Amino acid sequence: MNLYETDPEFMERFEHFAYDEVVNEEGQQLDEVTRHMAILATLLGCQGIDAFRGELPKALDAGVTPVMAKEIIYQAVDYLGIGRVLPFLRAANEVMTERGIKLPLEGQATTTMENRLEKGAATQVEIFGDVMKDAWKKGHINRWLAANCFGDYYTRTGLDHAQREMITFCFLAAQGGCEPQLTSHAKGNMGVGNDKDFLIRVVSQCLPYIGYPRSLNAINCINKAAE
Repeated sequence: MNLYETDPEFMERFEHFAYDEVVNEEGQQLDEVTRHMAILATLLGCQGIDAFRGELPKALDAGVTPVMAKEIIYQAVDYLGIGRVLPFLRAANEVMTERGIKLPLEGQATTTMENRLEKGAATQVEIFGDVMKDAWKKGHINRWLAANCFGDYYTRTGLDHAQREMITFCFLAAQGGCEPQLTSHAKGNMGVGNDKDFLIRVVSQCLPYIGYPRSLNAINCINKAAE
């Protein structure tokens, strides 16, 4: 059903806000690739599968590569779980296949099953500092975090550390209820060059997709991290 026919007044106001007012707000703008990456990650986080199907072609047209889009989806599994990510992976495969993109894409892994823990722990230290040096020894969940989240995903090519921390921030902000982790990853973002001003611009550009409460919570976490 065409929303322009069934809900014309709503569509007029929503599109003006999301695609004009927000995008062009002075001092809150992002380059197109970063903005679309943030929106894709945000839609994963808030489970906006229908909006994601509409956004992915726009993101690809704006310069987000198929590899970048897939890396966003893969990394989401660690923050959202496969139960919430699988429909998005399938949707992305459908969109890419329709556009003539050959799957599977080129591999991006840089670790092996043997060195993923070591490399993952090293990546944690790179992003969060020496405080993370032996964090993986504090129980099996911490070991999994180092080997799986960081060793399997953060070490992949296709996105750099700053981009990975930015999308992680979006996953956490969009799903809500993860404010301690959101504050921690706001600090992680600042450690890789994504400063307070940048993170507030990310939240601003994603606000139409997650609403005001989660956006305001995210800004509180940014301010807390900056202190």
